[in-house]
Amino acid sequence: MGDCARGLQRGAGAAPLLIRALLQYYAYFGDNFTIECPTRSGRRMTLYQIAEEITRRLASVFLRDKDGHRPVNGGTRKFQDDPHWRDCLQFYEYFHGDNGAGLGASHQTGWTGVIARAMHLFVTVTPEQLLKDSLRVLRFDCWRA
Repeated sequence: MGDCARGLQRGAGAAPLLIRALLQYYAYFGDNFTIECPTRSGRRMTLYQIAEEITRRLASVFLRDKDGHRPVNGGTRKFQDDPHWRDCLQFYEYFHGDNGAGLGASHQTGWTGVIARAMHLFVTVTPEQLLKDSLRVLRFDCWRA
């Protein structure tokens, strides 16, 4: 969680822009252009796969872990365990750098709401579909929170 949460804390508001840019470059370069990701891992990924990985890391803050807890809820027992509250997600403006707990305002989605859009994109659009019809898939209005 540490690396992901640190990414959220430090300028992750730009993450949706980065994800979209990676997908636009993928639409141009296709599967033949790969980059080592993560750095020094020896694993090569397409720009689509890298955008998907960034989305997965961002989404992990809001998804339940193996113990059924969401990092975004931190140590707040009511939000973690109470059946009336545990599925009410809040989209905070900042996140704790070590554990992913939400900090700051929770009454406006802002950039964090776009994470849901990115998650939806990767379960509904294949790389092949993106290469075939990138203008439709990457319409700007699809990325608004």
